[in-house]
Amino acid sequence: MKKSDIWIPYINLSKQFSEEKKSLLPKIEKVLSSGKYILSDEVKKFESKICNYQNMKFCISVNSGTDALILSLLSLNVKSGDEVITQANSYIASAAAIKAVGAKPVFCDVYDDQTMNVEDMESKINFRTKVIMPVHLTGRMCEMNKIMKIAKKNNLKVVEDCAQSIGSTYSGKKSGSFGDLGAFSTHPLKNLNACGDGGFIVTNNKKISDYLKLKRNHGHISREKIKLFGTVSRLDSIQAVILNFRLKKLEKVIKKRVKNASIYKETLKDLDIYYPKDRSNCRDSYHLFVVQLKNRNNLKKFLFKNKIESNVHYPIPIHKQKLFTDQSQALHNTEKQANEILSLPINQYLNENDINKVCYFIKKFLQIN
Repeated sequence: MKKSDIWIPYINLSKQFSEEKKSLLPKIEKVLSSGKYILSDEVKKFESKICNYQNMKFCISVNSGTDALILSLLSLNVKSGDEVITQANSYIASAAAIKAVGAKPVFCDVYDDQTMNVEDMESKINFRTKVIMPVHLTGRMCEMNKIMKIAKKNNLKVVEDCAQSIGSTYSGKKSGSFGDLGAFSTHPLKNLNACGDGGFIVTNNKKISDYLKLKRNHGHISREKIKLFGTVSRLDSIQAVILNFRLKKLEKVIKKRVKNASIYKETLKDLDIYYPKDRSNCRDSYHLFVVQLKNRNNLKKFLFKNKIESNVHYPIPIHKQKLFTDQSQALHNTEKQANEILSLPINQYLNENDINKVCYFIKKFLQIN
């Protein structure tokens, strides 16, 4: 089936660009004409706008969400011999960042809603544990009040993996504002998306911020002087101007996704399908809308046959990847969910009829299976 034959696409970046190009292309052209492509005023403007949006003191833009995690861990002096507790139901970048700094990822299980199982996480803490890395998967935040209490009790640092959760809130606070650092991605598939890779880190710690600004730019304190060995992880000016433009629309994007999710939840509520319920004083930003059900693979094929795209995030948990030689660890919920999760289309360009059509075919599938 050709992409053009799909009635309901999982994501619709081409439509996003077609709606934006008249306003956005002159802004990109202005950057190109300026000749200022690296660490320009557009980048500084983006960092300032993120600080305001997040209600945080410092924002450090970088070239990917993965680098945001790596640099966050380096800023906390995480190194070989240290352990970082995280989730195995995430994208590989969460564990890869831990491995990249020489530390060991230790995986805990998750609750039914795919967020970190706080009790299991606490049971994995030992004298080698240095950081807890909760992953706000799908745009739903982990139980951060409990996690922060445990971290404080055990003198541990917290890095929030916020790659999928910009604009999400828990107890009235935004993702990335609980831990020592929050690491974000602006990959094209995210709710706040660039037209290429990008990311940023937020923190209220000036010492960490100063370190990160040096570390992302080869340690330069001036063009001639180097303070420390760094790397190159800079958000370029073109991506910054795109993000500045799209940040203005972010709340509208999230509200539309929340509305789409509410239609799903109302229409599917009496079916034998699990999806997380709303929590008081929280907002899920719905980077993904994930349902769980038996016979997931067949439903995915059935939807595609009826010209509806869906996806699976992620079919193989990280601890079951061949990269990890110890396959003996059992994470019951994580492994069960990997066989049952299905991400339904929820992008902001879908209307109520689109969502109802997806639900119609889900109901039809369940009637015949």
